[in-house]
Amino acid sequence: MYDTVRDRLIHLHHCRGAGWKTIRYLMEADPTLSAPFSLPPAVLRPLVPLSGAQWAAFFHDLHSIDMQSVVKTYSDQGIRIITVFDLDYPPLLKHIYDPPWVLYAKGNIRLLRETKLISIVGTRRPTKEGIEALEKLVPPLAAAGWTIVSGLAFGIDVCAHQLAVRHGGTTIAVIAGGLNHIYPKEHRSFARRLMNEQLIIAEHPPATKPQTWQFPARNRIISGLSLGTLVVQAKVKSGSLITASYALEQGREVFAVPGPINVAEAAGPNMLIQHGAKLVQEAADITIEFPYVQ
Repeated sequence: MYDTVRDRLIHLHHCRGAGWKTIRYLMEADPTLSAPFSLPPAVLRPLVPLSGAQWAAFFHDLHSIDMQSVVKTYSDQGIRIITVFDLDYPPLLKHIYDPPWVLYAKGNIRLLRETKLISIVGTRRPTKEGIEALEKLVPPLAAAGWTIVSGLAFGIDVCAHQLAVRHGGTTIAVIAGGLNHIYPKEHRSFARRLMNEQLIIAEHPPATKPQTWQFPARNRIISGLSLGTLVVQAKVKSGSLITASYALEQGREVFAVPGPINVAEAAGPNMLIQHGAKLVQEAADITIEFPYVQ
């Protein structure tokens, strides 16, 4: 049906129920991924850990999707498909525990090959001091050639993207769901600009509507793309601290902007600093940790 494992992977990635673990099981059973397309249902079924309804949807999609047409539509929309087998796949991301099998990208994909990537994340409701911290940190990072990675969410995320663009830098937005369903909707106009001038990537096919579970999952990509993650403001229980936790698991640097002890949004960064994250007061506090990066 397909000539390459890459093509078979892309098809599997569009099958309902084929999440990261399902594809891993299939890859372990047959690294060429030929088996799913040729095995009878009774033989394939034990290899796919899905419920009855999920299995039925998966098997239907496996044998009904016209991937040639789908891929052409993506191409017409300017969407690039990047698999874990491709040279364009981000080198740092490939080395995390669970790298996305496929990425969907729109914009300047050369940014994925850059070395100087730093993630900046934080609360959706930053204080004035949080925005001022970004305004102090992002411009010099952008001027020094660092690409800012974040999640296009309200608050710290989108402000980090906007400051990078405003100061002539580069930025990558990692979204939950697919490229055709930008969330939040308030950022769709800015997202279109990023797709034209910068880069937006997603782990899920473009038609996928964002679901709650996808947001923490995409945080591993934000941290995994980058040499380090900076938390500007965040409460103790927040997605930003999930991103920082992923960064630690991935062996990356974690940075944090300290704040007053009576401000809830400072509690997350302060706790990270207590546990060994580097306290950041200026951009040089970050860049000095990467003397080997030119």
